[in-house]
Amino acid sequence: MSVSPLPAHLTSVDSEAANFAPLSSRRLLILGGIALILVGMIFGDIFAIFILHQNAARVGTSLAAAVHAALAGNAPAVLVYFQNVGGFLENRGTKVDTHVHMIAFGYLALMLALLQPWVAFTEKAKQVLAWIFLVGAGLLPVGVFLIHYVGLAYSPLQAIGWASVFADCGGLLVLLATIIYLVGLRKHRQAEDGSSSDALLADRGEAGRMLLAGGLALVLLGFFHGAYYAAVDLYQHEARDYALLSQMSSGAAARDAAAVDGALAGYGQLQGEKAVNIAAHAHSIEFGLLAILLAFFQPYVGLSALWKRRWAGVLLLGSILLPVFVLLELQYGLLAGGAADFGGLLVIIALLAMWIGVLRYTGSLDAPRTAVEHRSVTR
Repeated sequence: MSVSPLPAHLTSVDSEAANFAPLSSRRLLILGGIALILVGMIFGDIFAIFILHQNAARVGTSLAAAVHAALAGNAPAVLVYFQNVGGFLENRGTKVDTHVHMIAFGYLALMLALLQPWVAFTEKAKQVLAWIFLVGAGLLPVGVFLIHYVGLAYSPLQAIGWASVFADCGGLLVLLATIIYLVGLRKHRQAEDGSSSDALLADRGEAGRMLLAGGLALVLLGFFHGAYYAAVDLYQHEARDYALLSQMSSGAAARDAAAVDGALAGYGQLQGEKAVNIAAHAHSIEFGLLAILLAFFQPYVGLSALWKRRWAGVLLLGSILLPVFVLLELQYGLLAGGAADFGGLLVIIALLAMWIGVLRYTGSLDAPRTAVEHRSVTR
């Protein structure tokens, strides 16, 4: 058996395939990052539909009961009601943190995937770092989710439970892997000789251009809305916040139950206005950044050009529907909320389709390499 040398252009193809081999660091980070974003978004939708509004109602009810108990001079009842409020807020906070951390780590994984050709480590070392990052990125949100349910049970520490310990360990793994990646980028910069390239990312096609343009537009819309809210409504909301709390305090001091109830209702309405504006602003920018990141990976999505354009359009449609209808929730209630949830569902479906496309693309990358190896071996 004799082995003939490979032509230069086939060696280039083989190098491209190695960059996105089945267990390469880039592939692991892309699939893991998209998976984290998907799970975070699905969890966020479930939380919004089945927990968020019910939890907010319980907080409002307990707060109102605490104020009325104060009016009646029942100090023990006030303490119980405020403890209930604390429990509801902790429940909400851990769910929000789980949702946010999963999506944020997914974004970071995609950004690290972009940088892999410029990390000056061996592929094996980069694979190990990718696994460390993904394990930590999964461990932290799971630990945060369990904080409310595990508490301090069986903990060797007085103020920190096992769930918090595991969450902190997950965060440490993410931090460690990211720092080492940055060291690799620094080493590459010091030894840079101009030989590194990433040809597949240079051509994004029509779907990539759609996602880039749509993502930038979403980010700009989010910025403009945030600027408008800060200039027009923010200071007014802060003034109303102070006025309503003062009214609540003075009504309690005067034992005027009607004034207290009016202040509580106004305060709840104000918090709703703040929440929808902040959510619309954050989601518009978040989805814009997601679209921009996904644009760079369209060459790795193993779908036809037509279907890549369709899924890009579905993702952008959902990305604009969700923040717009979140803003309209206070005026149109459940109808707008359902439309916002539908927008989120469109984003999830499009993201899942792209994730499947990345899985499918592995074979097409390996095919040229297999054919080259087959032709280069003669008996």
